[in-house]
Amino acid sequence: MDGVNQTAVTEYVLLGLHEHHNLEMVLFVLCLGIYSMIVLGNALLIGLNMLDPRLHSPVYFFLCNLSLMDICGISSFVPLMLVNFLETQSTISFPGCTLQMFLTLALGSTECPILAVMACDRHVAICQPLQYSEFMSRQTCMWMAALSWGTGFANSLLQSTLTWSLPFCGHNVINHFCEILAVLKLACGDISLNALLTMVATTVVMLAPLRLICLSYVFILAAILRVPSAAGWKKAFSTCSAHLTVVVVFYGTTSFMYFKPKAKDPNLAKIIALFYGVVTPSLNPISCSLRNTEVKAAAIALLRGDLLSREMSRLKNL
Repeated sequence: MDGVNQTAVTEYVLLGLHEHHNLEMVLFVLCLGIYSMIVLGNALLIGLNMLDPRLHSPVYFFLCNLSLMDICGISSFVPLMLVNFLETQSTISFPGCTLQMFLTLALGSTECPILAVMACDRHVAICQPLQYSEFMSRQTCMWMAALSWGTGFANSLLQSTLTWSLPFCGHNVINHFCEILAVLKLACGDISLNALLTMVATTVVMLAPLRLICLSYVFILAAILRVPSAAGWKKAFSTCSAHLTVVVVFYGTTSFMYFKPKAKDPNLAKIIALFYGVVTPSLNPISCSLRNTEVKAAAIALLRGDLLSREMSRLKNL
Protein backbone atom coordinates (compact mmCIF):
# COMPACT_ATOMS: atom_id res chain seq x y z
CA MET A 1 0.00 0.00 0.00
CA ASP A 2 1.33 3.43 -0.92
CA GLY A 3 1.70 5.61 2.09
CA VAL A 4 4.05 7.34 4.41
CA ASN A 5 6.18 5.11 6.61
CA GLN A 6 6.06 5.48 10.38
CA THR A 7 9.46 7.23 10.40
CA ALA A 8 7.85 10.23 8.67
CA VAL A 9 5.79 10.89 11.81
CA THR A 10 7.80 12.99 14.25
CA GLU A 11 5.08 13.47 16.87
CA TYR A 12 1.60 12.29 17.79
CA VAL A 13 -1.39 14.38 18.79
CA LEU A 14 -3.14 13.20 21.95
CA LEU A 15 -6.83 14.06 22.02
CA GLY A 16 -7.48 15.57 25.40
CA LEU A 17 -10.32 17.57 26.90
CA HIS A 18 -9.22 20.97 25.61
CA GLU A 19 -12.78 21.99 24.82
CA HIS A 20 -13.47 21.71 28.56
CA HIS A 21 -10.71 23.90 29.99
CA ASN A 22 -12.23 24.16 33.47
CA LEU A 23 -12.48 20.37 33.69
CA GLU A 24 -8.83 20.10 32.63
CA MET A 25 -7.80 22.40 35.47
CA VAL A 26 -9.74 20.27 37.96
CA LEU A 27 -8.17 17.10 36.56
CA PHE A 28 -4.72 18.71 36.68
CA VAL A 29 -5.00 19.39 40.41
CA LEU A 30 -6.59 16.00 41.09
CA CYS A 31 -4.05 14.02 39.05
CA LEU A 32 -1.11 15.97 40.49
CA GLY A 33 -2.30 15.13 44.01
CA ILE A 34 -2.86 11.45 43.20
CA TYR A 35 0.47 11.18 41.38
CA SER A 36 2.33 12.70 44.34
CA MET A 37 0.53 10.36 46.74
CA ILE A 38 1.37 7.28 44.64
CA VAL A 39 5.06 8.16 44.27
CA LEU A 40 5.53 9.13 47.92
CA GLY A 41 3.43 6.25 49.28
CA ASN A 42 5.16 3.57 47.25
CA ALA A 43 8.61 5.09 47.84
CA LEU A 44 7.82 5.01 51.57
CA LEU A 45 6.94 1.31 51.37
CA ILE A 46 10.18 0.52 49.56
CA GLY A 47 12.18 2.57 52.07
CA LEU A 48 10.53 0.89 55.05
CA ASN A 49 11.24 -2.52 53.57
CA MET A 50 14.92 -1.65 53.22
CA LEU A 51 15.27 -0.17 56.70
CA ASP A 52 13.14 -2.44 58.90
CA PRO A 53 14.38 -6.05 59.32
CA ARG A 54 10.84 -7.10 60.35
CA LEU A 55 9.77 -6.49 56.74
CA HIS A 56 12.52 -8.62 55.23
CA SER A 57 10.13 -11.42 54.24
CA PRO A 58 8.93 -12.72 50.85
CA VAL A 59 5.51 -11.07 51.06
CA TYR A 60 7.03 -7.60 51.57
CA PHE A 61 9.68 -8.26 48.95
CA PHE A 62 6.96 -8.85 46.35
CA LEU A 63 5.00 -5.85 47.64
CA CYS A 64 8.10 -3.74 46.95
CA ASN A 65 8.08 -5.07 43.40
CA LEU A 66 4.45 -3.92 43.05
CA SER A 67 5.37 -0.52 44.48
CA LEU A 68 8.23 -0.13 42.01
CA MET A 69 5.89 -1.10 39.17
CA ASP A 70 3.34 1.50 40.26
CA ILE A 71 5.96 4.27 40.42
CA CYS A 72 7.45 3.43 37.01
CA GLY A 73 4.09 2.80 35.38
CA ILE A 74 2.40 6.03 36.39
CA SER A 75 5.58 8.05 35.77
CA SER A 76 5.62 6.84 32.17
CA PHE A 77 2.66 9.03 31.21
CA VAL A 78 1.32 11.23 34.04
CA PRO A 79 4.04 13.97 34.01
CA LEU A 80 3.51 14.54 30.28
CA MET A 81 -0.26 14.42 30.77
CA LEU A 82 -0.04 17.12 33.46
CA VAL A 83 1.95 19.34 31.11
CA ASN A 84 -0.57 18.76 28.32
CA PHE A 85 -3.43 19.80 30.61
CA LEU A 86 -1.87 23.28 30.65
CA GLU A 87 -1.31 23.51 26.89
CA THR A 88 -3.71 24.17 24.04
CA GLN A 89 -2.64 21.04 22.13
CA SER A 90 -1.33 17.78 23.54
CA THR A 91 1.54 16.18 21.64
CA ILE A 92 4.15 13.49 22.24
CA SER A 93 7.25 12.79 20.17
CA PHE A 94 7.65 9.55 18.23
CA PRO A 95 10.43 8.23 20.55
CA GLY A 96 8.36 9.29 23.55
CA CYS A 97 5.31 7.45 22.24
CA THR A 98 7.42 4.36 21.56
CA LEU A 99 8.86 4.37 25.08
CA GLN A 100 5.48 5.05 26.67
CA MET A 101 3.83 2.14 24.88
CA PHE A 102 6.70 -0.20 25.72
CA LEU A 103 6.72 0.68 29.43
CA THR A 104 2.96 0.57 29.99
CA LEU A 105 2.71 -2.83 28.29
CA ALA A 106 5.83 -4.20 30.04
CA LEU A 107 4.78 -3.13 33.53
CA GLY A 108 1.20 -4.30 33.06
CA SER A 109 2.46 -7.67 31.82
CA THR A 110 4.82 -7.95 34.79
CA GLU A 111 2.16 -7.33 37.42
CA CYS A 112 0.17 -10.44 36.46
CA PRO A 113 2.91 -13.01 37.20
CA ILE A 114 3.96 -11.06 40.31
CA LEU A 115 0.41 -11.39 41.66
CA ALA A 116 0.50 -15.12 40.84
CA VAL A 117 3.80 -15.52 42.68
CA MET A 118 2.32 -13.71 45.69
CA ALA A 119 -0.62 -16.13 45.65
CA CYS A 120 1.82 -19.06 45.69
CA ASP A 121 3.62 -17.41 48.61
CA ARG A 122 0.36 -17.18 50.58
CA HIS A 123 -0.44 -20.79 49.65
CA VAL A 124 2.86 -22.05 51.05
CA ALA A 125 2.55 -19.86 54.17
CA ILE A 126 -0.90 -21.26 55.04
CA CYS A 127 -0.83 -24.80 53.65
CA GLN A 128 2.81 -25.70 54.35
CA PRO A 129 4.01 -23.36 57.11
CA LEU A 130 6.77 -25.70 58.35
CA GLN A 131 8.43 -25.71 54.91
CA TYR A 132 7.83 -22.01 54.23
CA SER A 133 11.40 -20.82 54.85
CA GLU A 134 12.73 -23.66 52.69
CA PHE A 135 10.37 -23.16 49.75
CA MET A 136 10.35 -19.34 49.82
CA SER A 137 14.06 -18.71 50.32
CA ARG A 138 15.60 -15.38 49.35
CA GLN A 139 17.19 -16.92 46.26
CA THR A 140 13.87 -18.46 45.16
CA CYS A 141 12.08 -15.15 45.59
CA MET A 142 14.73 -13.35 43.56
CA TRP A 143 14.39 -15.88 40.73
CA MET A 144 10.57 -15.61 40.80
CA ALA A 145 10.71 -11.82 40.63
CA ALA A 146 13.33 -11.88 37.86
CA LEU A 147 11.23 -14.34 35.85
CA SER A 148 8.13 -12.15 36.27
CA TRP A 149 9.94 -8.99 35.16
CA GLY A 150 11.63 -10.84 32.31
CA THR A 151 8.32 -12.26 31.07
CA GLY A 152 6.64 -8.85 31.10
CA PHE A 153 9.44 -7.01 29.33
CA ALA A 154 9.98 -9.79 26.78
CA ASN A 155 6.27 -9.74 25.93
CA SER A 156 6.35 -5.96 25.55
CA LEU A 157 9.50 -6.03 23.44
CA LEU A 158 8.03 -8.60 21.07
CA GLN A 159 4.67 -6.86 20.68
CA SER A 160 6.21 -3.38 20.41
CA THR A 161 8.66 -4.54 17.74
CA LEU A 162 5.90 -6.11 15.65
CA THR A 163 3.65 -3.09 16.11
CA TRP A 164 6.21 -0.51 15.00
CA SER A 165 7.22 -2.68 12.01
CA LEU A 166 3.72 -2.17 10.56
CA PRO A 167 3.20 0.36 7.76
CA PHE A 168 1.73 3.68 8.94
CA CYS A 169 0.20 6.15 6.52
CA GLY A 170 0.85 9.38 8.33
CA HIS A 171 -2.06 9.19 10.80
CA ASN A 172 -0.85 10.63 14.10
CA VAL A 173 -3.93 11.25 16.27
CA ILE A 174 -4.26 9.06 19.39
CA ASN A 175 -7.31 9.18 21.61
CA HIS A 176 -5.89 8.74 25.11
CA PHE A 177 -2.18 7.92 25.41
CA CYS A 178 0.31 5.68 23.60
CA GLU A 179 -0.85 2.16 24.40
CA ILE A 180 -0.68 -0.73 21.98
CA LEU A 181 -4.36 -0.90 20.98
CA ALA A 182 -4.45 2.83 20.24
CA VAL A 183 -1.28 2.63 18.12
CA LEU A 184 -2.53 -0.41 16.18
CA LYS A 185 -5.55 1.63 15.09
CA LEU A 186 -3.18 3.97 13.22
CA ALA A 187 -1.65 1.18 11.12
CA CYS A 188 -2.78 0.88 7.52
CA GLY A 189 -1.47 -2.64 6.97
CA ASP A 190 -2.62 -6.10 7.97
CA ILE A 191 -2.68 -6.38 11.80
CA SER A 192 -4.00 -9.97 11.94
CA LEU A 193 -0.63 -11.25 13.24
CA ASN A 194 -0.59 -8.54 15.90
CA ALA A 195 -4.14 -9.39 16.93
CA LEU A 196 -3.24 -13.08 17.20
CA LEU A 197 -0.13 -12.28 19.24
CA THR A 198 -2.12 -10.02 21.53
CA MET A 199 -4.66 -12.77 22.13
CA VAL A 200 -1.94 -15.34 22.85
CA ALA A 201 -0.08 -12.92 25.13
CA THR A 202 -3.28 -12.12 27.01
CA THR A 203 -3.88 -15.83 27.57
CA VAL A 204 -0.32 -16.55 28.70
CA VAL A 205 0.52 -13.38 30.63
CA MET A 206 -2.89 -12.49 32.15
CA LEU A 207 -5.20 -15.50 32.20
CA ALA A 208 -2.61 -18.16 33.11
CA PRO A 209 -1.54 -16.26 36.26
CA LEU A 210 -5.21 -15.70 37.10
CA ARG A 211 -5.85 -19.45 36.92
CA LEU A 212 -2.85 -20.05 39.18
CA ILE A 213 -4.17 -17.46 41.65
CA CYS A 214 -7.60 -19.10 41.70
CA LEU A 215 -6.08 -22.56 42.15
CA SER A 216 -3.89 -21.33 45.01
CA TYR A 217 -6.88 -19.87 46.81
CA VAL A 218 -8.86 -23.07 46.36
CA PHE A 219 -6.16 -24.88 48.35
CA ILE A 220 -5.95 -21.99 50.81
CA LEU A 221 -9.71 -22.06 51.39
CA ALA A 222 -9.61 -25.82 51.89
CA ALA A 223 -6.83 -25.39 54.47
CA ILE A 224 -8.71 -22.61 56.25
CA LEU A 225 -11.88 -24.71 56.52
CA ARG A 226 -9.85 -27.36 58.36
CA VAL A 227 -8.81 -24.85 61.03
CA PRO A 228 -11.01 -25.46 64.09
CA SER A 229 -10.71 -22.07 65.81
CA ALA A 230 -12.25 -18.77 64.76
CA ALA A 231 -8.97 -17.02 65.63
CA GLY A 232 -7.16 -19.23 63.11
CA TRP A 233 -9.72 -18.36 60.45
CA LYS A 234 -9.30 -14.66 61.14
CA LYS A 235 -5.51 -14.84 60.99
CA ALA A 236 -5.59 -16.78 57.70
CA PHE A 237 -8.06 -14.41 56.08
CA SER A 238 -6.10 -11.35 57.24
CA THR A 239 -2.97 -12.88 55.70
CA CYS A 240 -4.67 -13.13 52.28
CA SER A 241 -7.02 -10.13 52.30
CA ALA A 242 -4.44 -7.58 51.15
CA HIS A 243 -3.34 -9.69 48.19
CA LEU A 244 -6.92 -10.52 47.23
CA THR A 245 -7.77 -6.81 47.25
CA VAL A 246 -4.95 -6.03 44.81
CA VAL A 247 -5.95 -8.95 42.54
CA VAL A 248 -9.58 -7.81 42.43
CA VAL A 249 -8.61 -4.17 41.80
CA PHE A 250 -6.11 -5.04 39.05
CA TYR A 251 -8.13 -7.64 37.14
CA GLY A 252 -11.42 -5.85 37.74
CA THR A 253 -10.28 -2.51 36.35
CA THR A 254 -8.35 -4.15 33.50
CA SER A 255 -11.39 -6.18 32.45
CA PHE A 256 -13.63 -3.13 32.68
CA MET A 257 -11.19 -1.06 30.64
CA TYR A 258 -10.83 -3.51 27.76
CA PHE A 259 -14.21 -5.28 27.76
CA LYS A 260 -16.57 -2.42 28.62
CA PRO A 261 -19.21 -1.36 26.08
CA LYS A 262 -18.10 1.50 23.90
CA ALA A 263 -19.04 4.79 25.52
CA LYS A 264 -21.35 7.02 23.50
CA ASP A 265 -19.59 10.13 24.81
CA PRO A 266 -15.89 10.13 23.77
CA ASN A 267 -15.03 12.46 26.66
CA LEU A 268 -16.51 9.93 29.11
CA ALA A 269 -14.28 7.24 27.61
CA LYS A 270 -11.25 9.48 28.17
CA ILE A 271 -12.18 10.05 31.82
CA ILE A 272 -12.64 6.29 32.32
CA ALA A 273 -9.20 5.68 30.82
CA LEU A 274 -7.80 8.39 33.09
CA PHE A 275 -9.34 6.68 36.12
CA TYR A 276 -7.88 3.34 35.05
CA GLY A 277 -4.39 4.74 34.53
CA VAL A 278 -4.13 7.12 37.50
CA VAL A 279 -6.53 6.13 40.28
CA THR A 280 -6.04 2.34 40.19
CA PRO A 281 -2.29 2.40 41.10
CA SER A 282 -3.10 4.56 44.13
CA LEU A 283 -5.23 1.76 45.60
CA ASN A 284 -2.32 -0.69 45.89
CA PRO A 285 -0.35 0.96 48.73
CA ILE A 286 -3.55 1.90 50.56
CA SER A 287 -5.28 -1.48 50.36
CA CYS A 288 -2.25 -3.74 50.40
CA SER A 289 0.29 -2.31 52.80
CA LEU A 290 -0.55 0.90 54.64
CA ARG A 291 -3.31 -0.86 56.60
CA ASN A 292 -0.91 -3.67 57.62
CA THR A 293 0.08 -3.54 61.30
CA GLU A 294 3.74 -4.35 60.62
CA VAL A 295 4.00 -1.58 58.04
CA LYS A 296 2.28 0.87 60.40
CA ALA A 297 4.73 -0.05 63.17
CA ALA A 298 7.66 0.48 60.80
CA ALA A 299 6.26 3.87 59.70
CA ILE A 300 5.88 4.98 63.33
CA ALA A 301 9.45 3.86 64.05
CA LEU A 302 10.63 5.87 61.04
CA LEU A 303 8.83 8.99 62.27
CA ARG A 304 10.39 8.59 65.70
CA GLY A 305 13.82 8.23 64.12
CA ASP A 306 14.36 4.72 65.45
CA LEU A 307 14.83 3.11 62.04
CA LEU A 308 17.37 5.66 60.85
CA SER A 309 19.38 5.55 64.09
CA ARG A 310 19.37 1.75 63.97
CA GLU A 311 20.57 1.78 60.35
CA MET A 312 23.31 4.33 61.17
CA SER A 313 24.50 2.13 64.04
CA ARG A 314 24.57 -0.88 61.77
CA LEU A 315 26.61 0.96 59.14
CA LYS A 316 29.10 2.13 61.77
CA ASN A 317 29.61 -1.45 62.95
CA LEU A 318 30.38 -2.74 59.45
